[in-house]
Amino acid sequence: MTNDLYSQMAQSVIDGEFEVAEDLAQKGLAAGLPPADILDKGFVKGIEEVGDLFGKGEFFLPELVQGAEAMKAAVAVLQPELDKMKEGRKTMGKAVAGTVAGDIHEIGKTIVCSMLSAAGFTVTDIGCDVSVEVFVEKVKETKCDLLLLSALLTTTMPNQQKTIEALKAAGLRDGVKVMIGGAPTTRAWADEIGADGYAEDAIEAVAAAKQLVGAS
Repeated sequence: MTNDLYSQMAQSVIDGEFEVAEDLAQKGLAAGLPPADILDKGFVKGIEEVGDLFGKGEFFLPELVQGAEAMKAAVAVLQPELDKMKEGRKTMGKAVAGTVAGDIHEIGKTIVCSMLSAAGFTVTDIGCDVSVEVFVEKVKETKCDLLLLSALLTTTMPNQQKTIEALKAAGLRDGVKVMIGGAPTTRAWADEIGADGYAEDAIEAVAAAKQLVGAS
């Protein structure tokens, strides 16, 4: 019965049904299932499948976005319980994520934030078109372990570099790992600008983030 509920949860994410995902998360809590299990055995399985299907070219961006939205809806229901119990889910670390100045692309970053949150990171999403100064301010304010800089345009990529330079100037660079991503970015660009990590997609971003904070 429980396994059936978990597979329904996974399916709701695969189908991108965010209202169904919310209902199932509530149903799981009402049935007394541990919130961490609901997440790990149910919804995370779904988002992993969505990522796999996207990787194989069987799912496209709309399905990926809908899956992430369903995942976010479920996480929103579970979060208060997870916070209350903190059972078996010590936070992997604190992450701040944003799309750099001049760039208004949200989708990739939002998916990465959802998946990092599901993987146990405490994530602050500061939106898109974020100035270098705001990134520096947020790193200072949150004392985050990880900063994720997204750029979807070749013209805005230099702002990833400027942000890293500004962190150095503010004396904050040594205390935070910086990961970059976005369609035009590459591992070579990450190396060139002195970023600690690079991810091609959301699945890779979670694995890289865990590695960077030493939680893998």
